[in-house]
Amino acid sequence: MDTRKSIYSAAEFVKSRIGDLTPEIGIVLGSGLGKLGGLIEDPVVIPYSTIPDFPVSTAVGHAGNFLVGHLSGHCVIAMQGRIHYYEGYAIQQTVIPIRVMKLLGIKYLFVSNAAGGSNPAYNVGDLMIIRDHINLLPNPLIGPNMDEFGPRFPDMTRPYDLDLIRLAKDAAAKRGITLQEGVYISCTGPTFETPGEYKFFRTIGADAVGMSTTPEVIVARHSGIAVFGMSVITDVAHDNPDDYVTDHQDIVKAADAAADKMSALFADIIAAL
Repeated sequence: MDTRKSIYSAAEFVKSRIGDLTPEIGIVLGSGLGKLGGLIEDPVVIPYSTIPDFPVSTAVGHAGNFLVGHLSGHCVIAMQGRIHYYEGYAIQQTVIPIRVMKLLGIKYLFVSNAAGGSNPAYNVGDLMIIRDHINLLPNPLIGPNMDEFGPRFPDMTRPYDLDLIRLAKDAAAKRGITLQEGVYISCTGPTFETPGEYKFFRTIGADAVGMSTTPEVIVARHSGIAVFGMSVITDVAHDNPDDYVTDHQDIVKAADAAADKMSALFADIIAAL
């Protein structure tokens, strides 16, 4: 697949569907943030399956649509379902939506995910601001650099925007919501982590573990987009494999339980921009 051609043809198709709307903010409605899509006013719904040469989300619970409309006084474009590496796509394909959103004009990207808590202080249902990450997925910038988007060697000193983190903390304080703040590590999946892997991740400084997000953030930062990220902790690590199992249905339930809090925070942050 010609990734550059796919990006530009997809962007032109979406532009043809949204008319005069010019999104300022991109949102990846990952686990825990699905309800935020319902807050978008008069959305234009564009199924991924209708976009030429566009990857289609196959993950359970991911609707596979772009939503373009207004939220908290801003024009936004939201992804109902992201594209995961474990679905079998090349890593460069998983970030085509972020490149498309850049061409549509976004200046900010908000991402969310469900994550396992490797930090022993975390509990199921906690919300964690992502202040940094460790990327164990292939880097989506491998290959010829797309100079029109950004430099060959982009700086990743501050992958998550400090001003957006401050706004999130202010919004949480006003709502009485307690937040964690930590480092997110991404793995390929689709298997959940072994106890030994959890221990290793904790040892190297990861507070939460998931299977997504970091490629999107890398590509956004390559393009000069400010990023805010949040994880909902849907399960917690145990060193003794005899007393627990990781169950996907339990993870979905935990993410859904946090949906109202996370959606409210994201809406508040966007309103403050």
